[in-house]
Amino acid sequence: MADVADRSGQLAPELPTKNLRGAEYRDLPEPESLRRYLGASVILAATAMGSGELIIWPFITTQVGIGILWFMAIGFTAQYFLNMEIERYTLATGETAVTGFTRFWMPWGIFFILGAILPNAWPGWATSGATVLTFIFGWGEGAKIPIAIIFLVAIGLALTLSPVIYQTLEKVQMVLIGIILLFVVVALFVATTGSAWASVVTETPEGVGNFFQSAQVIGAATLLGAIAFAGAGGANNLVQSNYIRDKQMGMGARIPQIVSPITGEEEAAPSLGYMFETNEENMRRWRIWWRIANQEQLITFLGIGLLITTVLSVLAYSTVGVQDLGRDLDFIRAEGEVLREVIAPWFGTFFYIAGFVVLFSTNIGVVDYVSRLTADSLKVTFLKESTFWSESKIYVTVAWLIIVAGSIVMLTVSSQPLVLLIIASAGGGVVMFFYSGMLILLNRRALPEPIKLRSWRFVIMWLIFIFFGVLSGFMLYSFLAG
Repeated sequence: MADVADRSGQLAPELPTKNLRGAEYRDLPEPESLRRYLGASVILAATAMGSGELIIWPFITTQVGIGILWFMAIGFTAQYFLNMEIERYTLATGETAVTGFTRFWMPWGIFFILGAILPNAWPGWATSGATVLTFIFGWGEGAKIPIAIIFLVAIGLALTLSPVIYQTLEKVQMVLIGIILLFVVVALFVATTGSAWASVVTETPEGVGNFFQSAQVIGAATLLGAIAFAGAGGANNLVQSNYIRDKQMGMGARIPQIVSPITGEEEAAPSLGYMFETNEENMRRWRIWWRIANQEQLITFLGIGLLITTVLSVLAYSTVGVQDLGRDLDFIRAEGEVLREVIAPWFGTFFYIAGFVVLFSTNIGVVDYVSRLTADSLKVTFLKESTFWSESKIYVTVAWLIIVAGSIVMLTVSSQPLVLLIIASAGGGVVMFFYSGMLILLNRRALPEPIKLRSWRFVIMWLIFIFFGVLSGFMLYSFLAG
């Protein structure tokens, strides 16, 4: 086989070039140790916490019982495999998965931009965080909207002024996840019951058998949203491409990072990638990269995510049990009150503080991921020739548009947190159906034979595609049937 250097400057034949320029050959960078890359999934994990982990799955547990948690485990595992296929393409090329989709059909970029923006124009995490803060200080309903808007503006300023946005986000989210894990460890030993943990196993068969009955009780949209948000959910997973790229993993090390247009040094060129020749040396590096990426995702996303969601759901079941507490955050308030009475007043307050931290971390992640996905997609397609609109400028502009739009929604449409989260999560589930299919196409047809999607992972991806297709169809049928 020819040496890689002999093909420098040549275009790789695997990547479609109808809509975007071809990818030149470059050597795959040499990987370092796993420790260097731990945290690549931390923003994704932190974003996941405020939706499924803290709110939607504990809420479902209080409605239909803890036996339904088996579905959460399926959702998390499905997202692990989705994330790894997203990472496969980016490790190999340095491009995001959405850019890869765009190589096949230009409108895919716009489709996934809308799939990110529209569900998240409903600021469920901001209003949820503000609501939990009112529990701590005893403020009235009128304080929620001003608090939520203040937090949105603070997030916008933080993202705008960070010299290298990913590095700032990773550090902030590491601290926030540390606080959550501290609460989870304490709660595990002092606030959950042995009978509740036993029920996770003993009630699972009943939960499986009562699946459709549970869907009728909580609603198809809520159930689909719960599965979509058993993890990051929606278009959020697609931005794992951007995060591992900014973490300098694989061919992502050759792509510029997003910086502040105010405090950083921008690059106007679009972030199109490269391809490596599959010779012996590059394949040795690829196998190491693939192992590191799988281990990092397994620890940071799947491991921590399953732990936190399970503990918080068991905590809700241990304290509140199964009862109808309404469709807002009354069950969170009830949990805190029970914890104050049964454990200690300080622990109930600690629960509310942890809840606020979770939701704040999610809100940062949501604004970042929508802006990041939009900026990358627009820059490589419609704004690729612009010398003014760098990816960083687009990112900051979109972030502030989200903040303004979210504020308007809260002031004029709805400020009910759970309703807004269910809208966002159900829409995200439909988006996942589309991109799970596109990932199969992308990683089968746009990568060299030795590294393409194959074998048992290929089968799993088809099962995931069918799974989200059936759930989306079920939600649509339930909606039309009234």
